[in-house]
Amino acid sequence: MRVLAWTLRIILFLALFLLALKNTDTVSLHLYFDQVWPAPLILVLLVFFCRGRRDGRARHAGHGVQATARDRASAARTAAAASAKIAPVLRPPAVAST
Repeated sequence: MRVLAWTLRIILFLALFLLALKNTDTVSLHLYFDQVWPAPLILVLLVFFCRGRRDGRARHAGHGVQATARDRASAARTAAAASAKIAPVLRPPAVAST
């Protein structure tokens, strides 16, 4: 299964790499105040892809923290409920030997 997964990763990488080589044309980004930034298309795509990935991870990281806190609180409630149900162990009275 690992060989298949790595084979698919390599094929996907090569396909995207070849696509990048074919798209090296210069594009112009029109910014504010009539500024123009000429850049290769693949560079523009890479910048926006990386920014989207960063933003997605940042948004997802907050959900992980909330879930962890919620899980800890749930575990604490479960432990408290379990300890309340356990009866204390009573020892029989000691018998004096005569």
